[in-house]
Amino acid sequence: MAITFIFCLFLSRFFYIQVIWKDELHYLAVDQWTREIPVVANRGRIFDRNGVLLAGNSTAYSVFARASAVKDAEGSAALLSAQLGVSYEEIYKKLTDRSRSEVTVVRQTEKSTVEKIEGAALDGVYYARDNLRIYPYESLACQVLGFTSFDRSGTTGIEGYYDKYLAGKNGEILFETDLVGVDLDGATAAYLPAEDGLDVRLTIDYRIQSLAEEVMLRAQTESQAKAARCIVLDPNDFSVLAMVNLPSYDLNEIPRNDLSALNKLSRNSMVSDVYEPGSTFKIITSAANIEERLRGNSAALPESYVFSSARTRTVEGSKIKCWSDHANGKHSNQTLAEALNNSCNPCFVDIALALGKETFYDYLSAFNFGRATGLDFSGESIGMLLPESTLQTADLARVGFGQAIAVTPLQLACAAASAVNGGYYYSPRLVSEVRSEDGSVSERIAPSLLCRTVSEQTSSILSGMLEGVVRDGSGKKAYIEGYRVAGKTGTAQKYENGVIAQGKYVSSFVGYFPANAPRYLALIIVDEPQGSYYGSTVAAPCAQEIFRGIIDIMKLEPFGEG
Repeated sequence: MAITFIFCLFLSRFFYIQVIWKDELHYLAVDQWTREIPVVANRGRIFDRNGVLLAGNSTAYSVFARASAVKDAEGSAALLSAQLGVSYEEIYKKLTDRSRSEVTVVRQTEKSTVEKIEGAALDGVYYARDNLRIYPYESLACQVLGFTSFDRSGTTGIEGYYDKYLAGKNGEILFETDLVGVDLDGATAAYLPAEDGLDVRLTIDYRIQSLAEEVMLRAQTESQAKAARCIVLDPNDFSVLAMVNLPSYDLNEIPRNDLSALNKLSRNSMVSDVYEPGSTFKIITSAANIEERLRGNSAALPESYVFSSARTRTVEGSKIKCWSDHANGKHSNQTLAEALNNSCNPCFVDIALALGKETFYDYLSAFNFGRATGLDFSGESIGMLLPESTLQTADLARVGFGQAIAVTPLQLACAAASAVNGGYYYSPRLVSEVRSEDGSVSERIAPSLLCRTVSEQTSSILSGMLEGVVRDGSGKKAYIEGYRVAGKTGTAQKYENGVIAQGKYVSSFVGYFPANAPRYLALIIVDEPQGSYYGSTVAAPCAQEIFRGIIDIMKLEPFGEG
């Protein structure tokens, strides 16, 4: 019995070594008898929609060492320290560290430096080609593009989200060595080629992105604002044409030593941060009311309905005021179109209360509030929407004009686009194609229709009203004769620690053109402008500048007046 047990024990050990442990032992043997020089894959490039390079590579070199093969650690450390600008102590420690088969002495150094090291013929020290990520336009779309880590893997933005395509697969050159890692005379090298990463083509248009950044930087500077942001969408499929977050930073000079500053500057606030949209949200309230009226809901207010001229509404003891004092007949006898022109809050309180909580929340859900839009980008916020079950009547009243709800700028831009494009809500996208270096398409990211929000008739009626806002109302500073610009202004107070922050506002404007068949939509946000803070005076002019620039870039002829 004992002999049988011992035999089974040896048999089990033999099976474990030969079958289960086989791969690990093979790896350890290869590692002991070979020296590997990495062959770095070229990281895939990032282009704009027209083929303009936004992220590419520059050749650099990395220096490695195998301590077991280093014969003169002191002399080698002195030479490397002088050439690489790294302390002697740090390099000497690496050259004498026999706990690892191989150490990285330095990454991404220049070819001339490596040539000097190579000429010294240091035992146990070798080098390999590396890649240095470069961004030709420095800070352009920096929060969208993102950046890579020291090991060239994508960390944030498109670099991170599409890293599985961009990264590629490194190869290596294997040299046979003796037991202590010294190259064997006459040994042949085995070459495992690298697989280069795939290129990514964005939906962003470099020209529109540059234009939008220039306009928003000027607005931020002139208004001494805390931040300035903008998104430009194609309302026909929700392709992102530009996405601006200011302040920004140079992707070639990433502040890696100041993580607090880096996290703040690299954050894509258009996707990750929320705010109370204020009066721009009245686009959604109006769309819901018009659609319900067309569906025959008697609770919805008709276009001809005349709102009370009273300046306030009191809901559950909470008094809601209009920004205007209503003196001298201002805001009296308003229809819905005129209420949009005047941006009169009490009118939209009336609409929200007339539709009721259940119906209004059906539209908030249809317009994707409280959920991510599905953008191909990490870190998207879902916004803040009070649960329908806990919503009070006073809350419903405030949601009607853009308070008591927090949205991401992207959510609002997509919802507005759907309200005016015929009611089609697409998943927004930043990337259209993934390609190999020879130009063949590996993957195409096609537009994806998520749902219908309102009817085409509702969109047409609403667009007519919003065109009137720009032509006759608070959006006049976005007007461009002959191009049928439509939109809505917004001015929202900011909250800090649950209370209104005195003197702090978010000025915004959602606009698009042409009103009858939208081709370009822009959301402008200026955070905490000093002096004038109304969306009509701070944000609307930015939209006009951007739209004029697009007209020039695309050489668009006037569309005529409606």
